[in-house]
Amino acid sequence: MTKILFICLGNICRSPMAEFVMKDLVEKAGLADEFQIDSAATCRDEIGNPVYPPARRKLAEHGISCEGHAARQLTAQDYEEYDLLISMEGANLKNMQRICGGDPAGKMHRLLDYTDRPGDVADPWYTGDFEATWRDVSEGCKCLLAEIEKSGI
Repeated sequence: MTKILFICLGNICRSPMAEFVMKDLVEKAGLADEFQIDSAATCRDEIGNPVYPPARRKLAEHGISCEGHAARQLTAQDYEEYDLLISMEGANLKNMQRICGGDPAGKMHRLLDYTDRPGDVADPWYTGDFEATWRDVSEGCKCLLAEIEKSGI
């Protein structure tokens, strides 16, 4: 079983979008039983909150539900539990390393580093552009799944 944890700052926009997009992709591929997928935050500000309404609407536009999500914070234990800890941007990656005490096993990566345009996922909290975030997350998750299937992570 491949265990993936997606991480952003508050766990109400980008990382839950990635969580539910990836769950949808593996379900459609008939691979749901082979994955454990979740998401978390690097800060405590939004703990317990659901997916931010515009992000929820963007997922719903594509037939993806995010019901039941409650933001939670990344813990050092998550590093031991998950095979991949996937950040939405470089600042998240630095905070993840701080929370987890580094990345000795090389489990931490940015989502878009799996695509042909490495970089940060657009942050809709600041841009208001949930469509750009959708495109980044969707492409990143498709490429991540292809890499996992190819390499057998």
